[in-house]
Amino acid sequence: MVVVISLSLQPGRSYHINLKPAVRFWLTGRQFSMLTKQLKVMTRTTTALQQGQALLLFIILMLALAPAMASTFEHHRFDQLLSEHVVPINEGVSTEVDYHALLEVRPELQAYLDELAGVSRERFDRWPEDEQLAFLINAYNAWTLELILTEYPDLDSIRDLGWLFQSPWKRDFVDLLGEERSLDNIEHDLIRGSGRYNEPRIHFAVNCASIGCPALRAEAYTADQLNAQLEEQTRWFLADRSRNRLDGSDLEVSSIFDWYREDFEAGWRGESTLAGFLTLYADDLGMSDDEVSRLSDGDIDIEFLDYDWALNDLN
Repeated sequence: MVVVISLSLQPGRSYHINLKPAVRFWLTGRQFSMLTKQLKVMTRTTTALQQGQALLLFIILMLALAPAMASTFEHHRFDQLLSEHVVPINEGVSTEVDYHALLEVRPELQAYLDELAGVSRERFDRWPEDEQLAFLINAYNAWTLELILTEYPDLDSIRDLGWLFQSPWKRDFVDLLGEERSLDNIEHDLIRGSGRYNEPRIHFAVNCASIGCPALRAEAYTADQLNAQLEEQTRWFLADRSRNRLDGSDLEVSSIFDWYREDFEAGWRGESTLAGFLTLYADDLGMSDDEVSRLSDGDIDIEFLDYDWALNDLN
């Protein structure tokens, strides 16, 4: 990235910085606002020498931070689409999507997909891990919505979009990080298979457009809120008694815990068993201390419920 700075050096007056529009684009949002406010403070000094020193310090700071600021990605467009078209149900522990209304603004969704496609693999790899993971989760969810809209309303399930020899998750239709990918590639290769994240809670964030799936969140994931968002998603899902419940001596949980059991037993927060992971969320599962002890001792069996693949459609 080339930064061009021109200075108007006039005695007794503040100095001015002009940036090329491309640079200004990268410095939008919170960071650009912070830097411009700081510049205003610096240029209030009383002498030309002090102004020059303050400006030099500002330029050095800006150049040092520019690569990091240029690497961030804004999900505002997707965030607005989600907030307007995802509807909480069941006391907030799950959601449905107003696909009919979303279809009316499909160009907005496609514009967001184009923004995702504009990110190179080189740029992506420079991001912090939370920035990467938020990007990938949002990409998965946005492309899933787009896939549903290709045939909506003429489908009852996302599985209707596959055929005999290929599931919809294996279709190469996702333009991401310089390649044409599938949804499976995003989830199983870029997220789970990369070795970067060790984050089992992503299974409560990526959404398969089905009733049995954890709720599609009504906001985009962001790096600075990612941990809190994933934790809330996990608690909401485990608090949903239609998908996770204690029934006598059996703990009946979603098939997600069966399909991806190895992720929940990979040592996250020190837990190497599925039972251990579930005890972390005993309150959300409605389990007493005695029941937690019995689960840990193997006296409560873990059973897996059938998955509901019906479309998570508000209409």
